[in-house]
Amino acid sequence: MVSYDAEGVALAILLFIVAGICEVGGGWLVWKWRREGWSWAFFILGSILLVVYGIIPTLQRQTFARTYAAYGGFFIVLSLVWGWITEGARPDVWDVVGSIVALIGVSMIMFARR
Repeated sequence: MVSYDAEGVALAILLFIVAGICEVGGGWLVWKWRREGWSWAFFILGSILLVVYGIIPTLQRQTFARTYAAYGGFFIVLSLVWGWITEGARPDVWDVVGSIVALIGVSMIMFARR
């Protein structure tokens, strides 16, 4: 059984954010290379970020299943924020509500006492 104190929760959230930036950023770079003809350097950098993303979740204290299930909620939020920052696709009210619901689910999966 894994339990979290405030420091453990903060570290888990930080790891989710860093993993999310690597995954969304890496995926975005590969997307730009493939869909918009950016140079191979962006493909390579994106691929490296995606590999780093694959390593970061192994630093979490939870099981694989819970870590990856909870990561999905962070991915939702970070994808919307990334699109807003990089492409001006501002999230609407339903994006925000859905993100809040996802983060509540993440908190239950990751941090609930068992």
